Amino acid sequence: MSLIQIIAILTAAFVAGMINAVAGGGTLITFPLLILFGVPPVVANATSTLALVMGTSGSLYGFRARIQEVRPWFKTFIPVSLLGGWIGSYLLTRGSEQSFARLVPFLVLFATLLFMLQGVMRRRVAHHAVVEMSGPTGRMPFLWAVIFQFFVSVYGGYFGAGIGILMLASLGFLGFADIHRMNTLKNVLGSLINLVAAVWFTACGLIDWPIMGVMTVGAVAGYFVGATYSQRLSQERVRHLITAIGLIITVVMFWKLR
Repeated sequence: MSLIQIIAILTAAFVAGMINAVAGGGTLITFPLLILFGVPPVVANATSTLALVMGTSGSLYGFRARIQEVRPWFKTFIPVSLLGGWIGSYLLTRGSEQSFARLVPFLVLFATLLFMLQGVMRRRVAHHAVVEMSGPTGRMPFLWAVIFQFFVSVYGGYFGAGIGILMLASLGFLGFADIHRMNTLKNVLGSLINLVAAVWFTACGLIDWPIMGVMTVGAVAGYFVGATYSQRLSQERVRHLITAIGLIITVVMFWKLR
């Protein structure tokens, strides 16, 4: 790698870490850059996944004070996240990437629109129910939560761009109201999904280790900065930021696949 490539990869990983800590979609920063530098697509995806999952340590440290608040939901979401992440990563190494990748912009756009509608929906039902719930209650919401998280995890193991947006949209409509609590749970689950995928990609020999090392340094710093400073913003500002990120990612993906 040249000095320019090192600086570019380091910067991209830092920005991707910040985006992932706040909403998700950082893969759309690192993946195209690696392709631009001539890295094969599957290797680029695998290398980016491993570097970003290493970087989640910075995010989890930044949200450490809130992990206890979401711990009761671990037993519901972690098993399906691990299973889905493994299935997705297995499919990537055994099937075609193009057919599934074409769905990415539609998934992200749909999730972003759902996220944008959350505030309107809450205001409409505010006089009927207490909105500040800690999470979903009742058998059906739990069932839908598990099913949705499983499919998000499969997608996350396969490619992963935008899974944060999908999870935030899901958690919002299931009853989670605190955006920082939602971000904490999203980062924990996202890191586990990527961890399973990264282990599988490593076992398949798909990692470019020099690039991964440079990316990890930038990702750790980016995750920490994003996790730390996003909590200093009002929930409304964070929601606006997440919506903007989702729309930008959607436009980028439609442009890439035009």
